[in-house]
Amino acid sequence: MGKSSVPLALIYVTLAVLLLVLLSLAPSRPHRPNRRLKLRSSFSLSAPPASHDRRVPFDPIIADIERRREDREWERTHFFPHSGGDDSAPAMEAQPEWEDFIDAEDYINDEDRFNVTHRIIDLFPKIDVGPADGFVSSDELTQWNLKQAVKEVMHRTERDMELHDKNRDGFVSFHEYEPPSWAHRFYDSNSTDDKVGWWKEDHFNASDVDENGLLNLTEFNDFLHPADSSNPKLMHWLCKEEIRERDKDRDGKLNFQEYFNGLFDSLRNYDEVYNPTDQSDTSVEAPAKKLFSQLDQDNDGLLSEDELLPVIGNLHPSEHYYAKQQADYVLTQKST
Repeated sequence: MGKSSVPLALIYVTLAVLLLVLLSLAPSRPHRPNRRLKLRSSFSLSAPPASHDRRVPFDPIIADIERRREDREWERTHFFPHSGGDDSAPAMEAQPEWEDFIDAEDYINDEDRFNVTHRIIDLFPKIDVGPADGFVSSDELTQWNLKQAVKEVMHRTERDMELHDKNRDGFVSFHEYEPPSWAHRFYDSNSTDDKVGWWKEDHFNASDVDENGLLNLTEFNDFLHPADSSNPKLMHWLCKEEIRERDKDRDGKLNFQEYFNGLFDSLRNYDEVYNPTDQSDTSVEAPAKKLFSQLDQDNDGLLSEDELLPVIGNLHPSEHYYAKQQADYVLTQKST
């Protein structure tokens, strides 16, 4: 019994260290020896959230540090816009260990306080749960990433709800909600009469599951993140928006050209649908027509809201999509 447990423990630690190496690599950040760990700064009032970089911190400790830093910036912006740059918390408030450092990045780069290898070994059994076999699968890593992402998204939703719930009744009405500044600039630069529908009342109503004219926390989260909602009304609303943005003849549906000029680019998979070295009109149009035909269930030559439902998840990827993308990338690095 004692002899067999030693090599098993050795294998377990080896796998954990290997995972550390893999997770230290990121798609846009090539590995450099002795590189300093950096914290993200994703808070912005000037632009909508970037959809191309949805990575979330792998380690909950890092996630907590980033959330606290972001919360401080958010509070300064919304509640203390004229305050100075004092980043300290109230003196009587209990602070986590990293608050002892002037810069949180100094903490995560101090091996005596924050040992990355030890953190990976500690986290490994929390990820390896389905089943706990000493290996981390794509599904296990996806679920871990998704759990961290959902926690981060809900935290931001709670923060936004605090801002918009003017009467502090635990709900947000349509009149209480104020679109972010970047949405106003989008409105101002849009010369068409049919303004973007993202902040319109039909979006709000689609999020209002119980139809009481108010959004609770779950409904408000769906309102802010419709791609992650299981609300069928929101899925139909997303389909309606896709058609509205491309429906040139205003007939409420998409003909082939309206579908081909924009929407198909968002749907096609460059690895499976067409050869990226051959981008002639004919080579691209053939797979476009094939997919159009598959979606056009009633064969009327037009795509309706219902007919877009099967691919709305491709047009508006959910957090699960990004969590799996991140997990798959990490696992592919073991062979490079």
